[in-house]
Amino acid sequence: MFTGIVEQTGTVTGADWFDGHLKITIQPQQMWSDLGLGESISCNGACLTVIRWDDRSFEVELSQESVNKTAPLWNPGDTVNLERAMPASGRFGGHVVTGHVDGVGEVLDVQVQPGAYIIKVRVPDSFARYLIPKGSITVNGVSLTVVDVGGPAGSSDDLNTNEFTLWIIPHTLEVTSLKGIKAGDLVNLEYDVLAKYLERLTLVGGAK
Repeated sequence: MFTGIVEQTGTVTGADWFDGHLKITIQPQQMWSDLGLGESISCNGACLTVIRWDDRSFEVELSQESVNKTAPLWNPGDTVNLERAMPASGRFGGHVVTGHVDGVGEVLDVQVQPGAYIIKVRVPDSFARYLIPKGSITVNGVSLTVVDVGGPAGSSDDLNTNEFTLWIIPHTLEVTSLKGIKAGDLVNLEYDVLAKYLERLTLVGGAK
């Protein structure tokens, strides 16, 4: 499990298909000295398993399903947000993040305001029901707060039902890959897992 508090960024230095899997090599800004085989790392919001490492970089694999579900952010030179799994004794700084990306959103607009970037994102219609004002969402592995949402029970008449806005402070921009975000970019999204569980419990068998 993760919390969406990015520890550092890394750079993709290799990407190769092998036996139906995409193998990615990532070089962090500072390599962890205690990284181990089989460890889970959130890479741009996707929970991936370390299969090889050295003193400079580590390697992970993406299945075809993971490639299909995520934004095309795995090319050599791409910046990747990194977070190791949270230890039981760790601080819960963000929200519950599983690292299971639900799908991709599209950045529609980026406005620079004093002290913040205002980012408007569009999601597939089927996921709009998970958007609530002041709710949590994970964008490229970063725990963020939804500011405004359009449609029924939304908070803005200027947004469609499948659109929401984020206000991102300068610190978050500086320490994550969101620093260079622009209109037209695709981003990995994970919606609140608690909302998804509640929905499933209600639909299957009914509330008791």
